Amino acid sequence: MTLGDASPSPLDAAKTLLRAQARARREEIAPDARARASRRLCARFLAMMADGVIPLRTGESIGGYWPMGAEVDLRSLYERLAKRGHFLALARVRTRDAPLEFRRWRPGDPLETGVYGTSHPLDGAPLVFPRLVLAPLLAFDRLGGRLGYGGGYYDRTLEKDRKTGDITAVGVAFSAQEVARVPVDRRDQPLDWIVTEKEAIQKP
Repeated sequence: MTLGDASPSPLDAAKTLLRAQARARREEIAPDARARASRRLCARFLAMMADGVIPLRTGESIGGYWPMGAEVDLRSLYERLAKRGHFLALARVRTRDAPLEFRRWRPGDPLETGVYGTSHPLDGAPLVFPRLVLAPLLAFDRLGGRLGYGGGYYDRTLEKDRKTGDITAVGVAFSAQEVARVPVDRRDQPLDWIVTEKEAIQKP
């Protein structure tokens, strides 16, 4: 076997297979059903904040993402959070092996297209270091396991921020994205909460 011919590890192979299955499962949800579930999820998150379940004071910063494809659509949540006085920021990929950066964004601000077809604030928008991060995903489990898209951006970001401060990671997903167990290793950062249209799950 020559250099570069190494086969993927069993863990990487399991993740690749689960990504394909999870993506297909999410795509099977009809667009109108995804829209309804997204609205219910946003309402659930706001109720958790109002009840103090997620401790986030008015004015504290929240990092999110701009939805693409069949992801949970959080735009109605962003509108409500902005009206409540929270500073919002959206994720941006800088370079392939770096953590995400979050840049200040308000509803109505322009966006530009980034790598992988994502949308993010303009280059000159101020950098924000969010107190809470809302993370999209392909699959989750009840232990806080998160299966992302394979780039490792959220894992690197959470690892960095957990070393330097207090940050809460909330995965947002449709209930159909739950699996019995997400394959993880030491590089994978667990979620503190998973919020779906049906329930909120706290990492044990």
